[in-house]
Amino acid sequence: MDSLWKPLRRRLDATVGLLPRGRELPAEVWRRRHRTIVRVAALQALALFVFGTTRGLDLLTCAAAAAVVLAPLLLADQAGLSRKVRSAATSVSLFTASTVLVQFWSGQTEAHFHFFVMVGVVALYQDWVPFGIGLAIVVAHHGILGTLHPHAVFGHHDAAEHAWGWTFVHAGFVLAASGAHLTSWRLNEQQGLRDPLTGLANRALLLEVLGRALGRREGVGVLFIDLDDFKEVNDTRGHAAGDQLLLAVADRLRSCVRSGDTVARLGGDEFAIVVDGGAAAGRRVGERFLHSLGQPVDVDGQPVHVHASLGVADTATLCGDRSELDGSAELLRNADLAMYWAKSSGKNRLVTYAEGMSQAAQDKASLRDDLAHALEQGQFEVHYQATIDFRKGTTKGYEALLRWHHPERGTVPPLEFVPLAEATGDIHAIGSWVLRTATAQAARWSAERGEPVAVAVNLSAVQLASDDIVDVVRAALRDSGLRPSQLTLEVTESLLVEDLEAVSARLAQLRTAGVLVAIDDFGTGYSSLAYLRRLPVDTVKIDRSFISDLALGGSATTLVASIVELARSLGLDVVAEGVETDQQAQVLRELNCTYAQGYLYARPAPAEEAAQALDAHLLTAPTAAPTPPTVPAVRAGGQVAVSRS
Repeated sequence: MDSLWKPLRRRLDATVGLLPRGRELPAEVWRRRHRTIVRVAALQALALFVFGTTRGLDLLTCAAAAAVVLAPLLLADQAGLSRKVRSAATSVSLFTASTVLVQFWSGQTEAHFHFFVMVGVVALYQDWVPFGIGLAIVVAHHGILGTLHPHAVFGHHDAAEHAWGWTFVHAGFVLAASGAHLTSWRLNEQQGLRDPLTGLANRALLLEVLGRALGRREGVGVLFIDLDDFKEVNDTRGHAAGDQLLLAVADRLRSCVRSGDTVARLGGDEFAIVVDGGAAAGRRVGERFLHSLGQPVDVDGQPVHVHASLGVADTATLCGDRSELDGSAELLRNADLAMYWAKSSGKNRLVTYAEGMSQAAQDKASLRDDLAHALEQGQFEVHYQATIDFRKGTTKGYEALLRWHHPERGTVPPLEFVPLAEATGDIHAIGSWVLRTATAQAARWSAERGEPVAVAVNLSAVQLASDDIVDVVRAALRDSGLRPSQLTLEVTESLLVEDLEAVSARLAQLRTAGVLVAIDDFGTGYSSLAYLRRLPVDTVKIDRSFISDLALGGSATTLVASIVELARSLGLDVVAEGVETDQQAQVLRELNCTYAQGYLYARPAPAEEAAQALDAHLLTAPTAAPTPPTVPAVRAGGQVAVSRS
């Protein structure tokens, strides 16, 4: 039975799909209109009773006719039934009233005009079902009753003689009136259902298409697409170029979908696709689109390489039974969450929604809200880790590391909260606070020890891009009284890969303030040796991943030796990060590395403990250092460091 029903259902859906249609009414609007139309139908029954009595008909006939008109309204008033059933019941009442009026008026031509008035009334439902009912009642009444009692239906002799011929004439007019209403309904709404730039569906239409697909109880997938770094195109080439890029992307999306799929622009550089089938079908469409982006887009005669992050979700990810509206919103949200996972995983990729992403997103939103108040509530603390001079066995200075002690979550890993702070802009206030705190502490230590104590503070990409970063640094130095030469600002090498020229120019501005500049995590950004001589820096810090492999010899030792030799030739200091064993320290000394930092010498600690842990002039390194548990920390200003304490 199912094998017969499913093909029949598909054909029926395809036929219905050919009918002109617009967006469904919001629930509350539909309910208000329905109540009004039901009242109109009830008043018609009363009016027909009165009209019949004025025509000299007996009261029983008039009462029976009124009852026939009122009877369908019993279904129309059942809130538990679907819209289509309730609107169909009301339509039966309305068009039945038209047939009664024709009968009471002995087929008077003017009585037939009532059918066209009812077509206008049921148009308020903005659905094709009432029109179909009206057409069916016209055919049944004019054809059957017109054949049995022609003069009670038609007001002229020719129609009475050719009842079915005139039935189809009347039906044709009713069909034309219905089609006009339906087409007007659809065309009048197109401006509100299409994106004006690309001509794609907008969010409202996408949700309606998705709701109808969910209503068919068949598998459906949703792709959520966000262009990577689209803002840079607008900023560097202008909004007109950005619009050209969006139009080109829209064309490529159209070329990647099937005829039954719906492509929408949700706003800005966000797109979505409703795909018939499950997640597998959505992935195939997404992979075709990513492949199409392998070819650059022509913008003002210049090639622009475009990348995108995609998320896909299907009906299998929905939680329980949901209404079509709630299910559509949830499915789109799931695809959106998957897209953000793709974005955070490195961009230019496709991720399928998995259970747990929603909870992770809620936790992230909660953490973001807590982060906004963490600074004012005193939840942050700066820890300090010593940097050791191999040649003298003394402390060269300290690196400032930021910790967040959440009142409920405990210590929050920086890999969780630093990207949030950068995304929300909170990193500016947090980084400024850390900079002021670290410089003030270094100034106090310098006064207590009677000699300069240096401090290193990391700057995040967001801070470095800020136009007022130089003023912020100058203000921190001025307020603390610390000499500029005692402050080192560290930036990760990955920033250089993104925009070497812009970062170099900003670092040069910072050096004019008298501070030193260091490249952190050196060796991981794929630009190291080629660009080092072009950068306005004073120190390179070799990434801990290379130091941990020193005991094995081989390529790690060769690479560290190359970095040390290159830095020496350029007059730069070298700091080895993550030194944890005597063997690593011995290899570094043999390679003539100048400075070291790691748990072999000192762990990050609050200011008082850091000052007590090491004597300012004499250092006795432990012969063996146990490997403590990993506790994430973040370098002041926002860059991530991992400390074990």
